[in-house]
Amino acid sequence: MARIAGVDIPRDKHVEISLTYIYGIGRPTAKKILVNAGVEGSKRVRDLTEDELAAIRREIANYKVEGDLRRDVALNIKRLMEIGCYRGIRHRRGLPVRGQNTRCNARTRKGKAKTVANKKK
Repeated sequence: MARIAGVDIPRDKHVEISLTYIYGIGRPTAKKILVNAGVEGSKRVRDLTEDELAAIRREIANYKVEGDLRRDVALNIKRLMEIGCYRGIRHRRGLPVRGQNTRCNARTRKGKAKTVANKKK
């Protein structure tokens, strides 16, 4: 496995897909990185030369990925909770943040259903 930005990316996949295993890099960003590095996206990771890997690493250094990005996201959420804004309160209570309905859905955020007595209508 090739190691880029502290992540072991799969060897048997195309480079473009393998780069998406890095937190903060999706398909569009992976395409941009490969174009700037001068590497063909349909190549397999195992077929890359050391020079191509170095070029990809240099390009990724221009982006905020993995630990730095995770830290920034966590700090942004913490800031929202500290200032007590609506989004911060939703984060604190474990409810959906982006305006989704909570009457019958939102189980992912709310957790397993807690049955309430006489809640039939």
